[in-house]
Amino acid sequence: MNKSVDLTKGPIFSQLVKLALPIIGTSLMQMAYNLTDMIWLGQLGSNAVASVGGAGFFIWLGMSILLVTRIGAEVGVSQALGRKEPETAARFARHSLFWALLLSLVIAAITLVFTPQLIGVFRLSKGVVEDGAISYLRIVSLGFVFTFMNPTFQGIYNGVGNSRLPFYYLLIGLGLNMLLDPLMIFGLGPIPALGVNGAAFATVIAQVVVFAVFCIRFVWKKEIIDPDFKRFRLNRAISLKIFKLGLPVAAESSLFACFALILARMITKWGDVPIAVQSVGAQIEAISWMTSSGFATALGTFTGQNFGANNWSRIKKGYYTTLGIGIFLGTIVTVAFFVWGKPIFSLFLREPEPLQMGITYLKILAVSQVFMIIEIITRGAFNGIGRTVPPSIVGIVFTGGRVPAAMVLSLEKYLGMLGIWWAISLSSIFKGVGLMAWYMRVLHRAEGNSYKREKMQLSLLPTRQRQQIKIEEIDDISSNQINH
Repeated sequence: MNKSVDLTKGPIFSQLVKLALPIIGTSLMQMAYNLTDMIWLGQLGSNAVASVGGAGFFIWLGMSILLVTRIGAEVGVSQALGRKEPETAARFARHSLFWALLLSLVIAAITLVFTPQLIGVFRLSKGVVEDGAISYLRIVSLGFVFTFMNPTFQGIYNGVGNSRLPFYYLLIGLGLNMLLDPLMIFGLGPIPALGVNGAAFATVIAQVVVFAVFCIRFVWKKEIIDPDFKRFRLNRAISLKIFKLGLPVAAESSLFACFALILARMITKWGDVPIAVQSVGAQIEAISWMTSSGFATALGTFTGQNFGANNWSRIKKGYYTTLGIGIFLGTIVTVAFFVWGKPIFSLFLREPEPLQMGITYLKILAVSQVFMIIEIITRGAFNGIGRTVPPSIVGIVFTGGRVPAAMVLSLEKYLGMLGIWWAISLSSIFKGVGLMAWYMRVLHRAEGNSYKREKMQLSLLPTRQRQQIKIEEIDDISSNQINH
């Protein structure tokens, strides 16, 4: 059964919202995965949470690398369907899954062999914390193939315009993870209490089940496109296209993780409270980030299909529609952070010192919320037209600029600890303005080229045909005036 969605025609606003909502839900579920682990592990003590936190960075890094195949699938599939080439879309799907499998195996092997050295980067306390982190990462790495293949499946579904089905499949995994976490961490009946290792096993089992559902529905049921893996032949051109699309995004995301680690280590100078505040603040801001990322992915798919159909007018309308939604959401978040910062942050931390610091954190980040959302949405638009390099350049330059900016602004003669948070907020403003200006220029040039191309094609036609086309255009204009 073919459940792909044609985004080259129909109401733009409703299409974007229908596509974005399941993606946002999926992102929130991923957040719920992490929170579920933290809630149950928190009952074992801070050592257990610290162990998982140390290992979690490398899972994040691995997911960043696998953006190569997810973005390659989303853009390649959507553009092929826009050109009405379902077989090409199937080839992109097959190649994306092949490279996802290969990359997952390589990352899993490296992680298994060098686990102690990787965990050693964090300089965790020797003994329980470090041993727990090593054990957790080793177990989770056994399931990396499933953990990293699932987002590529999701990218294929997003590419065909059906984000609803992967949401349901990932919901199954979340429910299973929430059920298994307490059973495997604390034990019940014949199930032994495995502590930190139990959380790792629960995560792996949940990901295996989600992978199995994707295989059944996508490979055997062929519910969106016919992948027909019997026809798979490794193609150099398609492989290069996938890496050309996905590699800049993966590189930026990986570097973002590294820059975040550097800033986190910088803030340790001021003690444990700022670390806790920044961690909680990041979780609060993640809701804004995930919502805008959902619309960015939806816009990327929408733009990809219309780019394949060479419909620049619809691409432009889709971008401005999504931008309007994003600015509206960003304004709400900005007001909420400024006006209701205290009740929001007190849901997580209630002690006077961290609460007051948290209110300040939200006010600093509120300044850049609209610009952060503009940057994320524009990134999705760039992905849709297959130009993933510009957002990666802007992202790497200004996110990397956070480190020297934080070093200067955090000097005691300037802003102290708050300088680190101001560096983050200011860089988001520069990224939003810079990337939007770049995309506006691309749109303007594309429309000009499209007009020139149509004029040239018209000039090649015989005089009688050119006259007939002009007569039909006049008739269309007249009928529109009568109707309105």
